[in-house]
Amino acid sequence: MALSSLPSDDRAPVQLSKDDKTMHRQLKEALSKSFYEACSGVVQALLLACEWHLTTDADALTLVIACPNMTINWRVLSNLSAIGNSLERFTPNAKICICPPLDMGIPFELRVDEISMYRNLF
Repeated sequence: MALSSLPSDDRAPVQLSKDDKTMHRQLKEALSKSFYEACSGVVQALLLACEWHLTTDADALTLVIACPNMTINWRVLSNLSAIGNSLERFTPNAKICICPPLDMGIPFELRVDEISMYRNLF
C-alpha cells in the first residue's frame, strides 16, 4: 500500500516530537546497556577500548564499532562470533559494522547470520 493512500492518522509524523526523540534516545540507551551486559568480559573489554554505538532503523539493529588501532581492529574481528551471539539475542536480523582507524581500510559490515561463513578466516 502506498504511503500516501494511508489515512493521516496511520502515517508517521512528518517531524518527531520532543517526546518521540526522548523515547528513541531512551530506547537506544536501554538497548546499549542490555547488549553490553549480555557480552562476555573479553568483549566488554574490547568495547571499552573502542567507540561503539547501536543504531536502529527500519531494516536492522546495527552495532557500529570504531577501532582506535589495527591491533584492536584485529581483536574485534577475532571475536566476531562472541559479539554476534550477544547481539543476536536481541534480533536475528542484526548487523555489525567494524570500522578500522581512519585511512587504514574500509569498514567491514556483515549480518549476524553471516558470521559462521567467516569463522575460519579470523
